Amino acid sequence: MKYAGSELELFEKARNWKAYWRDQIRGFIRGEVLEVGAGIGANTQALAGLDFDRWICLEPDATLAARIALPPGGRHEKATGTIDDLPATAKFDTILYLDVLEHIEDDRDEMARAAERMKPDGTLVILAPAHPFLYTPFDAAIGHFRRYTRKSLRAAAPPALRLEKLVYLDAAGMLASAANRLLLQSASPTERQILTWDRLLVPVSRGIDSLFAGHAGKSILGVWCKKA
Repeated sequence: MKYAGSELELFEKARNWKAYWRDQIRGFIRGEVLEVGAGIGANTQALAGLDFDRWICLEPDATLAARIALPPGGRHEKATGTIDDLPATAKFDTILYLDVLEHIEDDRDEMARAAERMKPDGTLVILAPAHPFLYTPFDAAIGHFRRYTRKSLRAAAPPALRLEKLVYLDAAGMLASAANRLLLQSASPTERQILTWDRLLVPVSRGIDSLFAGHAGKSILGVWCKKA
């Protein structure tokens, strides 16, 4: 399966952003971890210092998978394919979809498949772009089928999962994205725009997101646990 996007190297540079959402999810990661759609391994590296036993980087694009540089320590491995290509007995304590679910046309089916791969009391973590009104030609060009609201992401989850956390992140980035959408109408972000957002706006969002109580942001974070 060939990935259509070209943004992975660009967003790899967003270190403040990765550190922000890493802090939001660190308490949910444990045990045997499956990262679905690992890309070139940028998020794998960002999360390498967390507490877990084993980490599988699963990437359907063989070219991208070959580029993943596994962190040292022997806890990581990589596999090429989708969640259906894993051994039938493979079960996980944590499953991650980090800017991945929006690339999958049937997201409800994918979440149901993920639930089947979770151990009892396992955790599913999803980070995705938010708000359909922010959808641009750039979203389409990199293979996004949708941007989510809290309602639509909640609706995609199967009954086997219990919602633990559902919040928007990056309120300052949302305002910048809305301004670009309405005024500048840039088809895709430049490296300079990404670095400016990451260095200036993400720290602002860290300070103000709590004021909005998770009700504003350009990304959405959802966490579910498997019901007993």
